[in-house]
Formats: sequence, structure tokens, C-alpha cells
Amino acid sequence: MGATVACIGMGLLGSALAENLIRAGFTVRGYDIAPERVREHAARGGVAADSPADAARGADTVLTCLMTADIVREVLLGRDGALGAAGPGLVVVDCSTIHPDASAALAADLARRGIAMLDAPVAGSSGQARRREAPVVVGGDREVFERCRPVLDAIARRAHHVGPNGAGARAKLVVNLVLGLNRLALAEGLLFGLRQGLDGPDLLAVLKDSAAYSRAMDVKGERMLAERFEPEGKLAQHLKDVELMLEVGHAAGAPLLATALHRQLLTAAVAGGWGERDNSAIIAVLRSLVTPARGNRPPAAEPGQV
Repeated sequence: MGATVACIGMGLLGSALAENLIRAGFTVRGYDIAPERVREHAARGGVAADSPADAARGADTVLTCLMTADIVREVLLGRDGALGAAGPGLVVVDCSTIHPDASAALAADLARRGIAMLDAPVAGSSGQARRREAPVVVGGDREVFERCRPVLDAIARRAHHVGPNGAGARAKLVVNLVLGLNRLALAEGLLFGLRQGLDGPDLLAVLKDSAAYSRAMDVKGERMLAERFEPEGKLAQHLKDVELMLEVGHAAGAPLLATALHRQLLTAAVAGGWGERDNSAIIAVLRSLVTPARGNRPPAAEPGQV
């Protein structure tokens, strides 16, 4: 692998991955449609690019982290797209959370052009990614996966090869399904306890020490109690992922009943203006739907309670 990576998409997750690559010693040429994100990238030690093609010039790897499959395709193959500046041996590493079939189809299109692609979404929040605490799940040719290990090891705690193109995208949807429901269960459980008058921090400590434990408690528990909802992963983005899960689940014949309920709650969250807040804000959405029974109200919440 060479020492230059083009990063296209410098949002919460993309900027975190770019930071990790810079720390690992790569030259990182960054592009985003928002100029302020490119300026922030340059301030962190990256190289600013003014288009996807400009970012890809001289790069051995193009890393994309974008919202939809259509956007990924456009920045790679569209006007002034990254692959217009592709050199020999270029590899695309797509870290977006997109439809698995669309990911596999894009990989097949690129293969016909002689360009290898891995779908490599990160299984964690942008904060976890920034701290290299999250793994990456990778679909694609095993030999290409091994060639890309320096990049993958720089952005993630561990890289898991899970199958051919599209398999990484499928595994990411499974991870996000379980993670999202863990967050929802945690929010519902905390609110259940708080509405009975239990102390929030004490209750969270009990949950962490019990068979109910999940890593969501470490990442989101204190944020839920303190109502700190600055985004590391947004409710609106998770709604997009849940829509993908339900579409893929329907096609696969998988019953996603809890996920269907989760979609209703996330839809209400976005409609209520919470879409750009952190996923931990799901507790605020639940709180807005529930009123304590008259005559059975707990004491007024202290700081750090809900």
C-alpha cells in the first residue's frame, strides 16, 4: 500500500477516520461538499482537495464515507469523480452504511474497469472510531483485503473479513440493528427506573454490573442521564439505517418486529426536531411520550437525572 489516501466525505465519521490515518502517518487528501469541513481537515494536518478527482490524484486508496449508495457512485464515477484521476492499482474502500446489493453492484462495475473495491463500514459511533475502539467489517476479495490492511488497521481496532463484496454492508446492518435496540432498551430501562424515583447513576452502575449489560451502557448511559446530546451518531442517520434494515430484512424473509417499532420511534424523533441530535437522545423521545401517573410522581429530577 502507498502512503496517500483520498478521504471523500468528512462528516462525523469520515473526519474521525481521516484523523486516524493522519496519526498513522498517511498523507490524507480530503474532500467534502461543505468547505468548512475541508478547512477543519487541513487544520488537523490533512491536505485540502477541491473535488473528488483532486482528492484522488496521487492516492493509492480512495476511502469514502457518505450517506447513500447514489452519492458514493456519483463521487466515484460522476463528473469530476475520483476515478477520473485513478492511477494503476487504486483501491476503493467504502466505509458508508448503504444497501448491500447496491454496494455489491458498484463493486462489480468498478471491477469491470479494473478497480478493486472493499465495503468496509465501521461498527461503532464516530467517537468510538476516533478513538479506534470500533472494528471494521469488510466485504470483498480476500487478497485485496490483505493488501489494504495498513489502511484498515489505521482506522479500526480490528478488521473482520466477512465475505465477498456486499457482506461488509450486510454485517454492518446487523451490528446497527442490535446496537440501536440496545440503546432503546437502555433508554427505556433508565426512564422506567427514574420514573419510579431511583437514582440514575446508581441504577446505571447496577445495570453495568448485571446480566443486562451491553456496551451501549458505557458509550451512551451517562449521556442519557446528563442529557448530553451533541452528536457522535445522529438519530436521523440511524433512521436511514433502520429503513435499510427493514428493506433488506423483508427481502431475506427475516422478521424484524422490534426494528419496525424502533422505526416508528425514530420517525417521531425526527418529526419532533431531534434528528440532528445524538442517538442517546432516544431517551428524550421516550420521555416525551410518557407522563407519570397522577398521584404517583417521583421526586423532581436532580441534575444528571431525566
